[in-house]
Amino acid sequence: MVRATPSHPTGRIYMSLLSWKLHGNGKTITPGSVVSTDERLSWPRTVGVGLQHIAAMFGATFLVPILTGFPATTTLFFSGIGTILFLIITQNKVPSYLGSSFAFLGPIAAAMGAQKNMAAALGGIVFTGVVLAVVGLAIRAAGTSWINWLIPPVVSGTIVMLIGFNLAPAAKGNFTADPLIGIITLASIGVIGAFSRGFLSRISIFLGLVVGYLTAFVMGDVNTDGIKAAKWVAMPTFTSPSFSFNTMILFLPVVLVLIAENVGHVKAVSAMTGKDLDNQMGNALFADGVATTLAGVGGGSGTTTYAENIGVMAATRVYSTAAYWVAGAGAIILALSPKFGAVLGATPQGALGGVATALFGMIGILGARIWIENKVNFANSTNLLIASSAVIIGIADYTWVRGDYTFTGIVNATLVAIFGYHLLNAIAKARGNSNA
Repeated sequence: MVRATPSHPTGRIYMSLLSWKLHGNGKTITPGSVVSTDERLSWPRTVGVGLQHIAAMFGATFLVPILTGFPATTTLFFSGIGTILFLIITQNKVPSYLGSSFAFLGPIAAAMGAQKNMAAALGGIVFTGVVLAVVGLAIRAAGTSWINWLIPPVVSGTIVMLIGFNLAPAAKGNFTADPLIGIITLASIGVIGAFSRGFLSRISIFLGLVVGYLTAFVMGDVNTDGIKAAKWVAMPTFTSPSFSFNTMILFLPVVLVLIAENVGHVKAVSAMTGKDLDNQMGNALFADGVATTLAGVGGGSGTTTYAENIGVMAATRVYSTAAYWVAGAGAIILALSPKFGAVLGATPQGALGGVATALFGMIGILGARIWIENKVNFANSTNLLIASSAVIIGIADYTWVRGDYTFTGIVNATLVAIFGYHLLNAIAKARGNSNA
């Protein structure tokens, strides 16, 4: 066995991943400059920034297991592991935290069904991760131009929109279980978002959930039996996946969303740091694919690069990957407390309904934001028809059953958006019609 030493290549790679240049005196950031990815502040300050990253990802990362019924500590555990893997695979060049992706909410709900079949949902997560990793390898070999061709803004915006709005019935189900707590939670999200600034505003959904939770607790509507029985320290609960084509196909739209999220994240970091990170696009997608696959194998939710943590970097001007190593390690340590997970698992239905109403609607509106930012032309009849038809198919959940296979509305809408767009545009170009 080769022992890794500073003189051996393996040792040099290992040490280069865990070494950063000290920025200035390590205490202050010069006006107009930033702490770059390969730099760090003093270790106490680096740990402080890492803790801010944990706080930034916390609300969103825990909402997914709370809404899906997955073990919260298991999801957090694989989130931390995935973040460290991401940093290793991208060679410490892309600062990012990998948290739970909301794009998985709809497919997980559909896969689990009334029987709460978690193993089937995990099989879909593993499938998503494998496909995303393969896409990452393909981009490393061929570049990103083919992805931009396959999912132009009109298509990506449509897919994001239908993923959010397809979940409306689930939001209504939880909300109507306890309308008073649902209203209090939803109103709290709005008031906190309007009243606060900066970081507090960015975590208004999580804070609204806390208000709803505490209100229900005071009213005696929170079951604390599981909290009392849970241990303070123990390993997370691991669950193995099961696989079926019927389930896996539900997760295909998620792959496209994760591609868009990762590419957008790398571009944003590149713009903020002034570094050309295009050569890391494939690595980033491959890394997220590996992290998502590992999470699915063990019982956690799929991951994605987090925009929430971009806000921390912009506010602190610290882009050091050292802070993300701290965040990843911190998440793993937090995941070792089942009592912490039990507190989250006891979240009352009404509070979940209030959060879901806001969150799922926001996901849908993000699709419209993609259209607006990319100036999608809806005077073009092809764009208008594809977007409108796919959104309705997704919201109304048009389902097609063929033998043993079931294609849900979200899958059918994605197929219409991608193949319909390219087919109609090919016909329009063949006819010389610029406004098909």
